[in-house]
Amino acid sequence: MAGGKSTPKKDKKTKVAGGELVQIGKILIRGKDNYKAGINVRGRGTLYAVADGKISFTRKKSARGGVKTYINVLPTEK
Repeated sequence: MAGGKSTPKKDKKTKVAGGELVQIGKILIRGKDNYKAGINVRGRGTLYAVADGKISFTRKKSARGGVKTYINVLPTEK
């Protein structure tokens, strides 16, 4: 932080949209805690694809009454 000023990091965001085709290893989410890894997705702070396919988002209720958003990669047929 030069000059004592703090600036927010610009790279913390969603890198893909629903319905988009992705390849193995593609970073899907970086630095966001409100998304959880779903089907064919791994990681904690940075979520990445472990299979080729199409992105889908699902929302599920948690045990404590909150709602969590999961990011999934649905495999494509070859």
